[in-house]
Amino acid sequence: MTNLPINVRSAARVGKVLATVSLGVAMLASACAQSFAQGVPVVRDAEIEALVRDYSRPIFNAAGLSKAGIQIVLVNDKSFNAFVAGRRMFINTGALMQAETPNEIIGVIAHEAGHLAGGHQQRLRDQLERAKTMAIIAGLLGAGAIVAGGATDSRGLAGAGIGLATGGSEVARRSLLSYQRGEEMAADRSAITYLDKTGQSGKGMLTTFQRFQSALSLSGARVDPYRVSHPMPQDRISNLQTLIQKSPNYNKADSAALQQRHDMARFKIAAYTQGQAAASRMIAKNPGTLAARYGDAQVTYLYGNPRSAQSKADALIKAQPGNPYFHELRGDILMKAGRPKEAATAYGKAIQLDPAKSGLLPVMQGQALLAIGTPDAVKQAVAQINKGLERDRENISAYRHLAQAQGMLGNVAEAELATAEGYYYSGAYKDAAIFAARAQTRLKPNSPAWMRAQDIINQGKSARR
Repeated sequence: MTNLPINVRSAARVGKVLATVSLGVAMLASACAQSFAQGVPVVRDAEIEALVRDYSRPIFNAAGLSKAGIQIVLVNDKSFNAFVAGRRMFINTGALMQAETPNEIIGVIAHEAGHLAGGHQQRLRDQLERAKTMAIIAGLLGAGAIVAGGATDSRGLAGAGIGLATGGSEVARRSLLSYQRGEEMAADRSAITYLDKTGQSGKGMLTTFQRFQSALSLSGARVDPYRVSHPMPQDRISNLQTLIQKSPNYNKADSAALQQRHDMARFKIAAYTQGQAAASRMIAKNPGTLAARYGDAQVTYLYGNPRSAQSKADALIKAQPGNPYFHELRGDILMKAGRPKEAATAYGKAIQLDPAKSGLLPVMQGQALLAIGTPDAVKQAVAQINKGLERDRENISAYRHLAQAQGMLGNVAEAELATAEGYYYSGAYKDAAIFAARAQTRLKPNSPAWMRAQDIINQGKSARR
């Protein structure tokens, strides 16, 4: 798991956040893709990504999104939140941490799928344009009244003009917020439909809204329900509770195997983001379970003795030899202990067992091979990192390792092109173009690598316009 710094919004601030939602906040959605490239704290983890994809697959099928190329992105933020932008669905690690059952997260995914299937993003952009138009017209009418008041020396008329301009902006804002609340309710109803189609309970959705209601109550904030972009949690519960409880799937629980995977993901997130003490307290509430033992091994790896961590990982592998992520953990521990050759073997076993065919695991093996440092191992590292990139083109750190490996082999052009790719996928198009141009001077003209470098250069030129 990649552990990145995060900006945290505590539950105590929920009410304040809701109360201050404005047109400007809504307009941030259009810049979300750029923020993804420049500042969203993304978490990459093969195990958790595979779990969330398994949660989403039946929902996407029910929503007609199975061929839409939806990518789920994990965000390193401990607040309970999820959102969509373009063809990406963002889910906070905090949502996974706080959700005690898979069904709660599946309900979140179903809701966001409702937004995607309903085309809500495009319609929101249309509504934003409409709201801006309403505000502009109101401003022009108000300005006309002010001018008329000045021409006739009528202070009352001029004052009415200011009121008209201000009131028009407020009407536009409230109209947009009302539209957003309607779309949220539509996404809730769509989510219930998808859950029913897939034979799953909507109980997790009710649990989520009850959590929001509790956080809002604890904040002590007074919220005007007409000045927020989402329906109030209690209203959502009232509107959906009867419908959810009538479903024949209402009391259907998640399978024991899925619950175990969910718990292991939660303990891993706790170990990486909550610190040793908090993670240990969470683990202590589930004594003796395989998930708790996994969490304990993660905590020992991060904060304890490598030898003890390896012993715990080996015990986990003995309990579940076919679990690829236990072998991945063993590889992490061996890398930390300075034993890259054994780590490469452990990662190789994880790759062999991985049903999701994650692009992350081959890159991790590539890093271990790089650490071995022999020419043969470095050549294998290049092959493994490229294998990972074939499955996951946007793995920015993989390009850095690939550039290092190519440099160690004396392949300067390939190293510079890999560096350019890393900058490109991070959104730094100008820097990408610089390295692509340098690579081109050493590449065969019109070769596939040379053409790729040209594409990156062209993107850099577009960014400068």
